[in-house]
Amino acid sequence: MINGGSETAVAPVGGSQPLEWKFSQVFGERTAGEEIQEVDIISAIEFNRNGDHLATGDRGGRVVLFERTDTQDHVGHRRDLEKMDYPFNRHLEFRYKTEFQSHEPEFDYLKSLEIEEKINKIRWCQSSNGALFLLSTNDKTIKLWKVQEKKVKKVCNMNVDSTKAMGNGPIVGSSISTSSKQHIANGGCTSNDFSFPTGGFPSLHLPVVTSHETNLMARCRRIYTHAHDYHINSISNNSDGETFISADDLRINLWNLEISSQSFNIVDVKPANMEDLTEVITSAEFHPTHCNMLAYSSSKGSIRLIDMRQSALCDTHSKLFEGQEAPGSRSFFTEIIASISDIKFAKDGRHILSRDYMTLKLWDINMDSGPVATFQVHEYLRPKLCDLYENDSIFDKFECCLSGNGLRVATGSYSNLFRVFGCSEGSTEAITLEASKNPMRRQGQATSRPSRSLGNLSGVVRRVKGADNSGVDANGNAFDFTSKLLHLAWHPTENSIACAASNSLYMYYA
Repeated sequence: MINGGSETAVAPVGGSQPLEWKFSQVFGERTAGEEIQEVDIISAIEFNRNGDHLATGDRGGRVVLFERTDTQDHVGHRRDLEKMDYPFNRHLEFRYKTEFQSHEPEFDYLKSLEIEEKINKIRWCQSSNGALFLLSTNDKTIKLWKVQEKKVKKVCNMNVDSTKAMGNGPIVGSSISTSSKQHIANGGCTSNDFSFPTGGFPSLHLPVVTSHETNLMARCRRIYTHAHDYHINSISNNSDGETFISADDLRINLWNLEISSQSFNIVDVKPANMEDLTEVITSAEFHPTHCNMLAYSSSKGSIRLIDMRQSALCDTHSKLFEGQEAPGSRSFFTEIIASISDIKFAKDGRHILSRDYMTLKLWDINMDSGPVATFQVHEYLRPKLCDLYENDSIFDKFECCLSGNGLRVATGSYSNLFRVFGCSEGSTEAITLEASKNPMRRQGQATSRPSRSLGNLSGVVRRVKGADNSGVDANGNAFDFTSKLLHLAWHPTENSIACAASNSLYMYYA
C-alpha cells in the first residue's frame, strides 16, 4: 500500500495490486489567495461513451467541453511500440475544445420562484455525422445540444480590384463602356451597340467560395420543459438511443429525444395528502443494456428496480434493495445519513453502486438481501454529525463512480479528498487522494481497507470491517468541511479519474 512519501505499491493478500495514482492535468487552477466566483464552481462532470470527450457544467449555466488528444497525436507511435512488444504507458491527455451558455437564470412568475442557471446534470447522447449531442439540465429545464464544426466560407477572387476603385463610381480602366444608353424596366437596354471584344475580357472571372477555417458551433436542438413541479435531480439516457428519463423529488418522466412537447410519467410517489410524504426520489438511472429497466434511489436509503414492461405507471417495483439497520444504532441522524445521493450501474449492468452520506455500497441486482460490499468513506465524521447538521453539511450530495472494468469504485469527501476502493474479491485496496498536483500527499493518514470479504459463499453479504478514523490531515490540521469534492467521473475504458475541486478540474491516471 502506498504510504507517506513513498510511492511503492505493495499487493494486498488475496487481491490485485493497488493502483499508483499520478497527477495528469488541471484546468482552471486557482492561484493562492484568488477569490472564487460562485458562477465558476463546477457542478457536473461526464465522460462520453468512448471517453474521447469530457463535459463539465458550472453554477453559471455554462457547459465546457474537452477532447482527448493523446490518441490523435500518438497512434502511429503506439502501433510501432506494439509491434516491438514495448509497454505503452502514455496517460490520457485532454485539451479545451469549446464552451457555451446552456442555461440562463429565469423567474417563475406563477410561483414567484427564481430558477437558477446552475447545471445539475450532463448526459452524452449518441454522436451522429461527426456532431456531438448532449443533454444538460438545471432545476426545471432540460436542453439537447448539438456541437458541430462549421466551415467558415468566404468569397474570393472578386472581379472588383480595390486598387482601381474610385468611390462608388466606375472601375478605373474598365473596358466596359459607361456611355449613356436608353434603358428599359428591369435593367434592359434598347441599344444593341454593345459587343464583347475578341477573346472576351481577360480580367473577368467567376468568384470562388473557399473554406479557410472551421468554427465549433453549439446549437440547442430541443428544449424539454414544463414537466416537473420540483427540482430535477437526475437525467439518464436509455440504451435504445431514443428515449431518456428525468427525475425530481416525486416523479420520473420518460421522454423521446425527438419530442419535446410531451413526456410520460412512469413513477409518481406523491401521496394524496402531502403530510403523508415519508420519502423522496434522490437519483435515477437507466440500465446500461436493458432498455426496459431502470433503478431509482430514495431518501430512506432504498433502491428500487423497475421494469417498464410490467405496466405504464411503474409505481410497483420488481426488486427492492435496502440495507439492514444495526440493532441499537438508531439516532436522530440515522435517516438523514441513510439518504442515497447517487446511484450508478456498473458497465455490465449486474451491479449498482450507491452513495449515502457515510458509505459506498455495492449491490448485486440478483441478490436483494443486502449489499455485497460496504465501504466506509469518512467514518471519522460520525462523532461530528451534530455540527454537520448545524451547518447543513450533512445534506451534501456526493456522487460516486465505477471503473470501466468494475474492479474499483470512487467517491469524494471533504478537504478536497476522494477515495478509491478495490471491490474485486479479496481486494483490500483503499486509497485516499487529494485533488491537487500531489494527490498522494494524504497517504500517511489512512491506508486500511474498510471492508472484508467473507469468501465466495453464495448468499453471504460482505460487511464492514475498519475505517479511516482520522479527524486531522497529515499536517495535523482539522479537515476543511467547506472544501468538498462532490463531483467526479471515471473514464469508461482506462484508469483515469476527473474530479472537481471548486472551480478547478483535476485529472489523474494510474
